[in-house]
Amino acid sequence: MQIYPALEQALMCSDPVQKCGLVNSIVAAVDKGQALFDVGLALPYEVPVAGQPTRPLLVPPQSVARRKLSSREGHAAMVHALCHIEFNAINLGLDAAWRFRLLPPAFLQDWLRVASEEAKHFMALKQRLQKLGFDYGDFDAHNHLWAMADKTAYDPLVRMALVPRVLEARGLDVTPGIQAKLTSIGDAETVAILDMIYAEEKDHVAIGNRWFAHLCQQRGLDPLSVFKGLLKRYDVFVFRGYFNVSARTEAGFSAFELSMLQDFQEGHDALARLSAKGTPIKKV
Repeated sequence: MQIYPALEQALMCSDPVQKCGLVNSIVAAVDKGQALFDVGLALPYEVPVAGQPTRPLLVPPQSVARRKLSSREGHAAMVHALCHIEFNAINLGLDAAWRFRLLPPAFLQDWLRVASEEAKHFMALKQRLQKLGFDYGDFDAHNHLWAMADKTAYDPLVRMALVPRVLEARGLDVTPGIQAKLTSIGDAETVAILDMIYAEEKDHVAIGNRWFAHLCQQRGLDPLSVFKGLLKRYDVFVFRGYFNVSARTEAGFSAFELSMLQDFQEGHDALARLSAKGTPIKKV
């Protein structure tokens, strides 16, 4: 098996279940030593938008309908939203492995493993959704997660900084609260699935942290300064509400870095409040 054509086939596949199967086939070939790695060759061309099914309908984030969790549809919509996140995470893992070819083979292997675990998460949530009488695609969704992948496609350092270290790390913050809500309606089965996802997502964030540190060291850059600069440039928030210090620590964030992130977010929020009130903000 030629690894890059196989990764591209999986990335461009629009059928979610078939995509998961292709990922598993690549992992099996790698584990058996049957995959040929052409690491070190530059990306030959730009891949078009990663494969997406015709459903769910993708709409702006603010257009996604909000439903009460206590209703049958609201319960399913929450599981569907989680399922959609995991589907996009498969594409993110595949894209990182396929796109950034000048990095060591360990980078490809790390992100292929991430894609494989995200496929497992997706299938578990899809099956749970089916038990609730729905399926993936039955509710509208947004494409915010993949949009950031598109913005960071030009540099693996930027991708590692803003996808695993920001977007995926937010999942560590919000998962306990989601589990509490699901527990309140007696959904122990989805809570158990989230336990599995939560444990593995810590490792995914840790992989992003490790490669971000590696790339900064390779380029002679200070990781904290680079990270703060990227947060400002792309105007992204680090967290909202609960900040899961213990999970982020397990995922490789230092105590100093976490303190810096909290200060940064507080300053970002304060500026946003002033802007919302129409108060002139002096730039320095």
